[in-house]
This record gives sequence, structure tokens and C-alpha cells, in this order.
Amino acid sequence: MKSNFLIDYLACILFRILGATFRFLPVGWSLCLGRRAGDCFYYFDFKHKARSYANIKFAVGKELPPAKIAKLTKEFYQSFGQSLIEIFLIPKVDKAYMDKYIHIEGLENIYNGLKKGKGVILIAIHAGSWELANIICANLGFPFYLFIKDQDFPRLNELLNKYRRQKGCKIIAKEGGLKQLIEALKNNSAVGITLDQGGKTGELVDFFGRSASMSTGGIKLALKYGCPVVPVYFKRTRGPNVQVLVGKELELTKTGNSDTDLKDNLRRFTKYFEELIRKYPKEYLWTYKIWKYSDQRNILILSDGKAGHSRQSEAVAEIVVERLKNKGIQAKVNFMEVRFKNKLGKTILSLSSLFTGKYHCQGRLWCLKKSLNEDTYKMLMRLSPDIIISSGSGLAAVNLAIARESLSKSIQIMRPSILSVKRFDLVIMPRHDHPPQRKNIVVTAGSLNLVEEQYLKQESGKLIQRVNLNPQAGYVGVLIGGDSKRFVLEHDLIRKVIAELKKAAEKINADILLTTSRRTSAETEDLIKQELKDYPRCKLMVIANEKNIPEAVGGILGLSKVIVSSPESISMISEAVNSAKPVVVFRVGGLNRKHRVFVENLSRSQHIILSAVDSLGQRIEEAWQDKAAVNVLSDNDLVAKAVEKIL
Repeated sequence: MKSNFLIDYLACILFRILGATFRFLPVGWSLCLGRRAGDCFYYFDFKHKARSYANIKFAVGKELPPAKIAKLTKEFYQSFGQSLIEIFLIPKVDKAYMDKYIHIEGLENIYNGLKKGKGVILIAIHAGSWELANIICANLGFPFYLFIKDQDFPRLNELLNKYRRQKGCKIIAKEGGLKQLIEALKNNSAVGITLDQGGKTGELVDFFGRSASMSTGGIKLALKYGCPVVPVYFKRTRGPNVQVLVGKELELTKTGNSDTDLKDNLRRFTKYFEELIRKYPKEYLWTYKIWKYSDQRNILILSDGKAGHSRQSEAVAEIVVERLKNKGIQAKVNFMEVRFKNKLGKTILSLSSLFTGKYHCQGRLWCLKKSLNEDTYKMLMRLSPDIIISSGSGLAAVNLAIARESLSKSIQIMRPSILSVKRFDLVIMPRHDHPPQRKNIVVTAGSLNLVEEQYLKQESGKLIQRVNLNPQAGYVGVLIGGDSKRFVLEHDLIRKVIAELKKAAEKINADILLTTSRRTSAETEDLIKQELKDYPRCKLMVIANEKNIPEAVGGILGLSKVIVSSPESISMISEAVNSAKPVVVFRVGGLNRKHRVFVENLSRSQHIILSAVDSLGQRIEEAWQDKAAVNVLSDNDLVAKAVEKIL
């Protein structure tokens, strides 16, 4: 409180000194200084400039190049700087000032409204110099009241109100001023009320394609007392020369249903001002969080084309959607595959990202344009996501650039290459990647996935319909991965695995459901077909590179009592563990350190049963007979808690 008092006191003194100075100077000079002040704000007010840029891009800049959006943002700041100076000039506004600098278009619309004898609501939004617009309205020959919310600094607030009153503007404070406002309308006065910035108590209506909170007070009064509503918009032509656009009376629809009428009229009035903003975008106040109270969010998943990475991103997106739903917010998920021009472009983008600050990417996306495929770049520029999700180090720099361009929340899955984890809002890293300890990092045991009870039920149903399986039969599910740069599934090993599977199936009277992956080699596929094609207990054999079945993995996990998996795929094993079925992973030599640590960690924590190939059949039998609860991964719960913090 003491600090607010001091700020208020000093600000009031400064306001008086600056006011005297600007009123002493010629008006043109003062406004020129205001324009230069706007330039200073543009170059040094990083936070609000970034928000303004993102708002302008979302509202009117989807088809504009970043440089043009940056230019619009700068023009807004220059106009804003001049509007600030005009507050100091209020005591100077008289008939001579208005005759010289103010042009009013449509003034007769106000007088036509006053002829009805019910007062007039002059409805406006925060555009241009609204303070000057209020003084102009107060000097047009009719009683004018301004309905305002008091500022946090009483001395400064009172000084500003003194300026307003001196020029004939009557003040009605929002706090406790409703009766006064109604009385003014009954006395056939004009009342100025803003439509935008409804805050927590406002009504959500569409504003540039997304719901935003709008103030309902003016429309409620108009509906109840039948007073005309006349829109007013402020447009600067050049320097101190301004144009006040007074529109025709906005007709009110009245159906008798108060809620419907309020929403319908608010929607139409908002659309009216939206069109004006599109025509004169630099006049609107873009610095505030326009869509803060919106019940809509856009989520963008960046994909590198790798199925495992995409599944992890989709799992995180599902968690985000669920968390937003709990808050009454509807989320739309967009999926975008990112294509680079070449490997060099990807490297250059990552390196250039090392030298960018938090607010320094907006409008300067040459590195993105040079690195990405042309179609990818154009599509990304049209998007204004609220949350961006990417998986794998290759897309981390793209995530960061787009997040800064649109002021989005950035979620990165896995280590973000050479970029610092500090730059992202949330980083999800598996334990085997040795993540650092930071508040924005969630450490997982495996890879995230969509596998849960409802998912398994749906996928099982699809698989049963496709291949006519018996849901009551006992199945052993088998997931066979494939080779990588330094890892190979040897033929002799696969032959032994199949022999152990057959031996176990005979002993426990079970059938086999098997699927390979896209990475499975043609030689391994031929061997599997040779060994299982005519085996009566093999009820399903999916060769992914020949005829993949989308629900194969989910269906197998849902229908099987025991799962057997090769050890080289972290995502495949993680999905198997989340099925809440016993998972037997057979040992193979040649795994890299990351994969070896992963399976050993899961084995120690009893998430999987790690088995030598020679004893695989025995481990399957033991898992089949064991009635103990399966220890599933809790990664999704950990991520959900972290997501809650950043939303």
C-alpha cells in the first residue's frame, strides 16, 4: 500500500509537469514526440509488443508475412504514443481545437437517437485516443456522461477526472453508479460505455474467430429501457488530425428471451466493431490479453513423420484436452507434418535458435523460411496456436520459433537437441536420457502413449470385427520390432523366440496374436511367415510392411492375457506396459546404452519381466498363471500434473 501511495504521488507530479510541457509546445510537435515515444515503446516494451504482435497476427494477420505484421505492430505503437500525449492535451481542447483537428462523420446519428427521448448509449471499444473521443463527445452540445472504472491510483485518477469535468464530461463510476447511469438516460443524456474488455464477468462471443469476453452493461440497459445504441469509432488521419466515425443506430433484436437477446445483440455489435478494426487495425488497443477468458484453445502437434514420436505427442495432446475440458475450455487439435528443405537446413535452424532471446523471433523468421519446405512454412505462418507439442530433438527449434511467434505454450517431448530446456514451458524427458532437475521438466519411466482401458476396449472391438477373433479365447500377444543403425534382430534369435512361443502356447492352451513393425526387415518377416503361416494356434499375423492394420497393436494389447515384446523399441514396450497385462521382454545383445538402461530400469521396478530367449517359454507360463496385479507406468499422471501448472 505504501509503495502504491508513493507511485501515485510521484506519477501525479510527473503527469502535471509533462502536461504543462506538452500544452506549451505546438500541438504538432507534441504529437510528433508522442509518435517517437511510441517507437521507444515498440523497441523496448518487449512483453507488451510480443502480445500485441501475437494478437494482431491472430486477428488480422493470418495471410500476412511476419514483416508486415511487425510493421502493423509498430504503427499501432506510434498511434498509441500519440493517444497518450492527447491525454495531456485535454485541457487545451476547445472549439478552436475541434474545428482545426477534429472531423466528425455521422454526428446526425446521435441527434436522431436523442429525439426519441430515451437517452443514447454511445458504445465504443478501446481504439485510438478514447480519452480525447470522450472530451469530443462532451463538447457537441448535449449532456454527456462517461461510465468508467476508477483506476488503482486515486490521485492520478482524480487529476484525470478533473481534466474530463473541466471539458464538460460528467463522470459516473462503475462502482455504485448504476442508478446514476439510469437517471442520466431517463433525462435524455448520452452515455459513453465500452463494449470490449468484459473480464471475468463478461459474456463470451466470437471475436475474430475465437470467443472473447465482452461487456454486457450497455446492451442490458438498451434492452431494458429501450434507449438507442449508437457506435463510435476513433480514427487518426495524420498527427493531431482525427476522424470520429459515428455509425447509424444499431437495431436491437427483442424476442422476449433475455438471455438470447443479450447474446444475439452482443454478437452483432461485436461483429460491427470487428469490421472496423479490420479496416483500421493500428487504432485498436492490442496490448492486453484479448482472449484470456476464451473457452476455446488451439493445440498444434508438430510431427517429424515418425510414428513413435507422433503417438507420444498425441498422448500429451489428449492430456491437455482433458485438463482444458475440466476448466470448461474446448480444445481443437491440429496435426502438422514438418518438412525441412534438407538436413543442413535443420542444423542451421537449431544453431540460429541458440542466439535468439525470448521476444526476438517475432517478425524475423528468415531462419525458419530458409530451413523449411515452402508449403510447410506457409502453413505454419497461417496458424496461431495456443499450445505447441513436438516430440524428438529435430523439431525443438521449430516448436520454439512458432511458440515465440504466437506467444504459445511450448511442450517438448525428449531432449531438445542442443537447445536449453529452460526455453520451453514444459519438457518431458525419459529417465534414461538423464534429464537435469528443473521445475519445467517431467521425468518419465517410458514413452507416453494413448493406451488406457477405454482405448484398449475400442481397439479390441475393431480388431475382432476385422478378423473375427473370439474375445473369450486366451491369447499371447507378440510385438516384434526391427533393426536400427546398430541393432539387428538375428534370424537364429527370432527362430528361437518363435519356438519358445509355440512351446508355451501348447502348454497353457493359448493362441498367438502377432504383429511386426514398419522397421522389421524383409528377411525377419519371411522367417516369421515361414514359421507361423500354417501354425494352427496363430490366429493373427500382421506383417506391417505388407498390410498393416491400424488397430493391430491396440487390439492385441486389449485381447491378450500376456504380452511378449522385442527389446529395442521404447514406445512399443511402454504401450505394452500400459495395457496392465504382464509384459515379457526377451533379452538381445547389441542394444545401445539408452535402450539397455530403459529395459533394466523397467525390470527393476517390476514393470516388465526380462527374460533370456532360452527361458522365454517358461516366463510366459509363469506370467500366464500369476494372479498378481501388474505395475503399470504412471507417466501420464505425472505429465497431467505438470500440464495443469502451465495452462
